[in-house]
Amino acid sequence: MFSPRPTPSSGRRQSSRVTGRKSLAGTPTGLLFSPRRTSLAARSTPTRVQSYSTSEALHFDVQTFGSSLPVKVMEALTMADADDQISVKVDESGWAWMVCGERLIIWKICQTAVAKLSVCKGLQLPASEFAYYADLISISSPSPLETSISVMAVAPEGTARFWPSLAHEGNYTETVVDMGENLCNFVVAVRGGSFIVSSYKGQMMRLGADPSGKLLQRALQQGQGVLSGIGRRVSSLFGMLAPLTNNNLHSVLWVGETGCLYTLTSCGLSKWEMDEVTEHQVLSWDSSRALTESVADAIWGSESNYEEIKEGVNVTYMDMDGLVVLAAAWHPSDSPCLAYFCLVTLLDNGNNISEELSVEVTKYNPPFQSEDALQAMRLMLPRASSPAAFLYNEELVFACSTGTGRGGLPEEKIPFNTPGDRLCGGGCCANLPVFFSQNSGLVAVVARERASMLPETMEDSLCFSLAGAGPEATAMETPTRVEPVAQEDKTKLLKAAFLQFCRNDLVGAQTMTDELFPPDGDGDGELDLVVTRINLDLVDDYPASDPRWAESVPDESAGFPLTSLIILHQLEDKMKAHGCFMDFLLQVGLLDRLGQTAVRSSPMATRLLLCEHAEKLQAAMTLKNHHAKHGELVNRAILSALRKSNAAVSTSLTAADVFFREVSQISSVFECLLEEEERTLKENPVDSVKWAEVVLSVNTIIKDMLQAAGQYRDTKASLYRASESTPAESEYIPWTASSGLGGVRTVIARQHEVILRDVYPHADSELRNGLNEQLAALLDVLLGGYVSQLTSLRPGRPGQQDRYNTLEMEYTQRRSELLAPLLELGQYQWVAALAEKYCDFDILVQMCEQTDNQNRLQHYMAKFADQNFADFLFRWYMQKGKRGKLLSQPIAQHQQLASFLQSHEHLSWLHHIHVHDFSSAYKTLYGQANMETRYFVKKKTLLALSKLTALASDMPEAVMKKQVDAVYL
Repeated sequence: MFSPRPTPSSGRRQSSRVTGRKSLAGTPTGLLFSPRRTSLAARSTPTRVQSYSTSEALHFDVQTFGSSLPVKVMEALTMADADDQISVKVDESGWAWMVCGERLIIWKICQTAVAKLSVCKGLQLPASEFAYYADLISISSPSPLETSISVMAVAPEGTARFWPSLAHEGNYTETVVDMGENLCNFVVAVRGGSFIVSSYKGQMMRLGADPSGKLLQRALQQGQGVLSGIGRRVSSLFGMLAPLTNNNLHSVLWVGETGCLYTLTSCGLSKWEMDEVTEHQVLSWDSSRALTESVADAIWGSESNYEEIKEGVNVTYMDMDGLVVLAAAWHPSDSPCLAYFCLVTLLDNGNNISEELSVEVTKYNPPFQSEDALQAMRLMLPRASSPAAFLYNEELVFACSTGTGRGGLPEEKIPFNTPGDRLCGGGCCANLPVFFSQNSGLVAVVARERASMLPETMEDSLCFSLAGAGPEATAMETPTRVEPVAQEDKTKLLKAAFLQFCRNDLVGAQTMTDELFPPDGDGDGELDLVVTRINLDLVDDYPASDPRWAESVPDESAGFPLTSLIILHQLEDKMKAHGCFMDFLLQVGLLDRLGQTAVRSSPMATRLLLCEHAEKLQAAMTLKNHHAKHGELVNRAILSALRKSNAAVSTSLTAADVFFREVSQISSVFECLLEEEERTLKENPVDSVKWAEVVLSVNTIIKDMLQAAGQYRDTKASLYRASESTPAESEYIPWTASSGLGGVRTVIARQHEVILRDVYPHADSELRNGLNEQLAALLDVLLGGYVSQLTSLRPGRPGQQDRYNTLEMEYTQRRSELLAPLLELGQYQWVAALAEKYCDFDILVQMCEQTDNQNRLQHYMAKFADQNFADFLFRWYMQKGKRGKLLSQPIAQHQQLASFLQSHEHLSWLHHIHVHDFSSAYKTLYGQANMETRYFVKKKTLLALSKLTALASDMPEAVMKKQVDAVYL
């Protein structure tokens, strides 16, 4: 996020054409940050201490972050010249880099106090007349767990150097980014391993390497929206403007989760939606007037002469993070003239920015010196979901809040102005604000009264469980710290580490985790059991903070109470806790060490089991939403499920309270819903409203629950993906593909039968349309489960080939059994959708034959060409005895048909004649005749036909005569 942005004249070497800040066209003076130069004597080597005390900070501790700095970093600091500007950036992926002169050092931060083997590389930057800073370097990595990264560095003048792999620092390629006379100011990694390079004047270029390693570049299209051509006066009414030539670029923000790129200029905000290859500008918002008026109103709005005051207000932007803009405002007539730093939160509605802006005026309002001095301040938001914010420059950090949520930090200035010290940069890592202090290296600013990331009372309950307190203890008795627990109880110890992590004590959490599960320890499965147990405790937690549960919480409860008395909120809090736990496992390095766990009598990767827990939480929330819409049906199913599990319901609780508490068993409701459906169908006449409604309702509930689970699995796949070093894993059977009694696959197959056998024959056209759509969605889930299983198996892997073949045969058979009834009913729309998605060629061919749709057949031959659809079709015609259709293929398929018929010579000669290839027909017939030794008549017929094709061919006359004479009838 932060790195000093020097002026052109503050570089290491002066250019003869640079005589001052304004001497180079396109470089705005108000956008540059010039760190004060420090003499070599004052530039001390960082000393690693556990706590950086400052008498002026009342609410915060400044703690060392990670282990000692790599030797290369220490040497670079020691050997740096007085003119070398040091600039550092910390990336949320756990990597950091330092620019010192024309030397770049990149290292992986070890987040423990005890140093472990860490990656650290030194790279040579292209020569430049101007000083480098860390914003001109960016890295790209395939996933959070990857250790292999690529690096892009761009000189201010535009020379770009790209290292495809940090492991090979000598292997790089170069190009020159065409920015004209403008200097570059930002390099940002985006999707597809590509990078965005920007200039101070707002030019945007996208760089990426082709397969050969050559760097390619192209400009991002700007101002191409639907309103870009109708003029500034009219387009401003809509909040959209084409780029201005005098625009100064302040910040470039990449949001990887949504694939959106934002730029903040002195005149507005722009947004692009980007994929791996292309991008599309969807927003160009003229923010100048709206932001200026909102900031002025927030500061001076209560003044009686506000209308007069606001005409003289000046507002400038410095930075942007998470769609929060850091702005400063001052009024030259004020005495004293102060600079008011504000945080403006923007709301992105897709193609426009909401007119409702949230402005938080911080308590940091130093005397106004100059606009250039204001531009030194930067903004950091450690967590997008938290209102905590940090402003910082080389001399101080100011903790504050965006004002958009609960739990904001107390506002306070933390100085870094001791002799020889300054901040050289920083960034977010492990959800903490991390800075590079010249005296102390990497440090994190942590609130002394740490607000836990867990839902409100969960931290207290966790303390109770670790200290041995029962859940009946009150909040007033909550221990202020975790008491020592038995060393043999690793589950409790890991919970304690988790609690420390949630309190933002990453160093303590990492240290405890390393003691419990040493990085070099043997993987005996104990880690998997402990992690699974804790996560299961989270999702199946007893809501002990709900007084209605006071008598129902067992004494041995693990203690993760939730705050809300409303079931849906309790489920949402469990999902938040699960997210915190996954973040904990990732940050302390346990996630990529997880192995396998036994699930439903089969081994499963523990990561995927954790994902299953979250999927069931998502399904439970969906069911709870349907509880309000279909109360009677869902209540009956819940009561049935509780009876089967022998779960007791106390007088102070409802059946829903008890059922939704044990999220891991949420799938038990499916079979109970089907039983209620079948009972209702029997008890009500077919022409009643209730008879039709129950089927539609059951379908909707099951479909929505399974789709919600599947959507979570798809959107969060990167969080649970195995690292490249993970050994081969066993077959993955999602819970949504479980078979056997009560299994989801069994439930869907049973519902498929009930609909087609009992409901469809009595349904009118409107009901049939609804049933068909719902049934198609359910079958999509069922077939998708098979695909997930097959994908997890690799035929070439030892011991999996036989299982793959067996499962593939089962999948093919079930697919045909489920789709064939829909085909018989003429539901071609849904049959086509499913058969195309799951490549059921037999069903597709049958459908085209029934509808006599040859155009669709040709479409499938092109669409599935790489899967040999044409060969399948030709074999299908052979098996069905439809040789006429086989031989009457359109010209586009003649080549494929000829290849297919090479193994069917008794038919290939007919195709040759059809395409007028009489020479080939002659050869085939003559060869067939010579091989015929059993039937004389047949042989004679073949010879006669061969003679006729020879006569009809375009062979030279001499050759034809020779061939004809060779045929003896």
